[in-house]
Amino acid sequence: MNKKVVVLGGGTGVSTLLKGLKEFPIDINAVVSVCDDGKSTGRLRKEFKIPAVGDIRKVLVSLSATEPLVEQLLNYRFKTTSDLNGHTVGNILLTALTNITGNMSDGIESLGKVLNLKGKVLPLTEDNVILMGKMSDGSIIEGEHNITSDKNKIESVFYKEKPIINPLVINSIINADLIILSMGSIYTSILPNLICDDVIKAIDESKAKIFYVCNMMTQPGETDGFMVSDHVNLLNSYLGERKIDVVIANNSKIDEDIRIKYETLEQKDQVLLDIENINSEVIQDDFIQIQDETIRHNYMKLAFYIFSHLLNK
Repeated sequence: MNKKVVVLGGGTGVSTLLKGLKEFPIDINAVVSVCDDGKSTGRLRKEFKIPAVGDIRKVLVSLSATEPLVEQLLNYRFKTTSDLNGHTVGNILLTALTNITGNMSDGIESLGKVLNLKGKVLPLTEDNVILMGKMSDGSIIEGEHNITSDKNKIESVFYKEKPIINPLVINSIINADLIILSMGSIYTSILPNLICDDVIKAIDESKAKIFYVCNMMTQPGETDGFMVSDHVNLLNSYLGERKIDVVIANNSKIDEDIRIKYETLEQKDQVLLDIENINSEVIQDDFIQIQDETIRHNYMKLAFYIFSHLLNK
């Protein structure tokens, strides 16, 4: 019987991780935070009163075993002068299926059958949640897009109204063999999963080890100046009785030209590994992969380490 792996996250980070994990014989449950409210997703949320579909679309694509043309189709963004401008095909399909089936979970399952998914995709909640941010100047900002675009540093996040957590999410966490906190924006992708009492309770009840795949670059306004230990300590402060057991972190240097480009254009610095300040077990290696001058994790190497741990468990 395959081991059960639950991945918590959202955005590009979790999608990258899943591309590697799907190549191994494990049962994947990808739990996706649904508080994004920018661009196409934000417009669809406002019009149809549904949870965010954008990150769900990315995860569906990453777990799909279909042809590359289908990936291009789902990610195709209209460029036109009509109301379709800026919308992606996948977002529209998910919105339609959510309306047809009556809820997002069933809509995802329906689209997943077409895409031949190597895993399950679970929205954290069916509620049309609104993320709130408390900023360093004391102001309270409403909406993920507004939080990330604010000039002040994020101090904490919470929901405007307490969401009802998807029971499938709770069940998958309790029965997991491994729980992974994915790389990605901590405050707007990872923590939206951990600021829910029911999720923390389920993690505490689970016997699974907790992995954290650490970011390789800092996030402006979120983790400026952070080293690996700072990421771990922040996540542990939101977890309950159980804390991170294993950290996967990059230990190699980024090419100087790429590093300078990130520092200058995006105000992002490399996250350095300070192993002496980390109490958890640390798996370290060169995980850097450059694609079109963009820094990404080597997802096959990540997945290999994770699967190896499961085999040795």
